[in-house]
Amino acid sequence: MGVLAVIAKRLDALIGPGVMLLYPLYASLRAIESPSTLDDQQWLTYWIIYSFITLFELSCYKVLAWLPFWAYMKLLFCMWLVLPMFHGAAYIYEKHIRRYVKIGGYVSPSSNYTADQRKVLQMMSLDARRSVSQYVEKHGWEAVERAIKAAEKETKKR
Repeated sequence: MGVLAVIAKRLDALIGPGVMLLYPLYASLRAIESPSTLDDQQWLTYWIIYSFITLFELSCYKVLAWLPFWAYMKLLFCMWLVLPMFHGAAYIYEKHIRRYVKIGGYVSPSSNYTADQRKVLQMMSLDARRSVSQYVEKHGWEAVERAIKAAEKETKKR
């Protein structure tokens, strides 16, 4: 009974590193090698949230020491963030973080684009902006405008 009691008391210390560090590390390495950006979003968001949790723990360790279930609450929360059936980190990113993060970035007025074209480019992610710039170099801005109008027409049909 003594061994089982110790295991039950320290379950967070036994399972925690695997759930909070080893599996996310493995999944992050797989995400880097995959062509999809969805898993990148999941694991980058996980590491950001995990960093905030760690900073919170380091800042409030005197108070958290008095909470007997803190380690288990952290373990359950990290399991929700990590486990593929929940995709908690991606959920937090989509529902809470994304609206506060500016997706695009600054496009210099000295670039060859008009003010309206710069406005469109600033709404895009850097990868999308790079792809659009390459497309513009190859086909011209008129082709981009035709594609935007076709997409708008298609969305109006639905």
